[in-house]
Amino acid sequence: MAAVIERKGVAEAQDENMDSEKRTILVVDDCEVNREILLELLADEYHVVAVPSGEEALRVLPETAPDIVLLDIMMPGLDGYETCRQIKSGPMGPFTQVILVSGKSQTQERLQGYAAGADDYIVKPFDHDELCAKLRIHARLKKMGERVWTLNAQLQKLNHELEQIVEQRTAELLETRDLVIFSLAKLAESRDPDTGEHLERMRWYSRLIAEEYVVTYSGKDSLPQNFSDQVFRSAPLHDIGKVGIPDAILLKPGRLTPEEFEIMKQHTIIGYEALREACEKSHSGCFLELAAEIARSHHEHYNGKGYPDGLAGEQIPLSARIVTVADVFDALTTPRVYKQAWPPDRARAVIEREAGNQFDPTVVAAFVRRWRDIEDFGSSYWNTIPPNRVELDVMMTEITSPPVSPVTTTS
Repeated sequence: MAAVIERKGVAEAQDENMDSEKRTILVVDDCEVNREILLELLADEYHVVAVPSGEEALRVLPETAPDIVLLDIMMPGLDGYETCRQIKSGPMGPFTQVILVSGKSQTQERLQGYAAGADDYIVKPFDHDELCAKLRIHARLKKMGERVWTLNAQLQKLNHELEQIVEQRTAELLETRDLVIFSLAKLAESRDPDTGEHLERMRWYSRLIAEEYVVTYSGKDSLPQNFSDQVFRSAPLHDIGKVGIPDAILLKPGRLTPEEFEIMKQHTIIGYEALREACEKSHSGCFLELAAEIARSHHEHYNGKGYPDGLAGEQIPLSARIVTVADVFDALTTPRVYKQAWPPDRARAVIEREAGNQFDPTVVAAFVRRWRDIEDFGSSYWNTIPPNRVELDVMMTEITSPPVSPVTTTS
């Protein structure tokens, strides 16, 4: 049956100021007399919409958006309990006060109404003044709820803005930290101008290898999610200890003697101790810890024949095992005053051949799997090397002692 929506106070509804002050009440009752009574009683104080059934109430609910629903329980079709349940479970439920109206006053009926989601329960016949008092209370509750929702929305907006500020400040701090790290590394590198952009290349090679290692072996080593980023930031400091090496040795334009090489080895200890001392001054953990272990161990060999500690296998920190592959590969493919650059494919072949000897086989495998990306990154540099600085006839000789080996580098 098509319902007739009855309204009172049409003139008042045209008054915009009054519109903003009046609350809307939806009266749901199958008895026309009851609807007329409530319309007459409430029209001066509220906008009143009256419908004769639960089905019609649910239909007009979205368009009327009532603050309060006065809902009769005993009606044909959807009774008050089910209508209340559907209102409260719908999208407007949290924003609508529902008062059940019934001629039954037993506790069981009241409890059933509250179980359906009703906010209040009024027994007929009711005192008009008491009804109006209850409605004012529920109107105030609705107003306070709206205030809470508004404040919550403002709080969420503020939280979002604060989160954005924190993210921005954190990004700025991380960027500043990274710039400080790289500046320190460049300062050390500046004493050896022949190395060029070595730090930038080897840190990217290190990241690519670390990314692939994490994908393949993360379960094995319980690596942090940002491990590759940590390696990327820390790798440039691998040779920070060179600041303590005499120029006569660091800048020598030829092979080092065994005695000179022993002095050169000390750059690993110098760098480690400097970074560890910086870390010890922090009471909340230090991002330089990874850099310190790289600085100390990036010349260790997987077979235990490296320096300074003669570590072997997984005794060598993973970060150092990764950086040593990136460092050696870039050194091999870079011309120096005392040597030519090797073609990238020849350098890769030596890296692969030394898996299990100088390099960790799993790290070498990660290096090979990312070869296309390494080529893409390195080619922009390799293409700038003059042809007369590239050694085209590389002898694939056995790797021997560090001072004379083409694989062992002082970088």
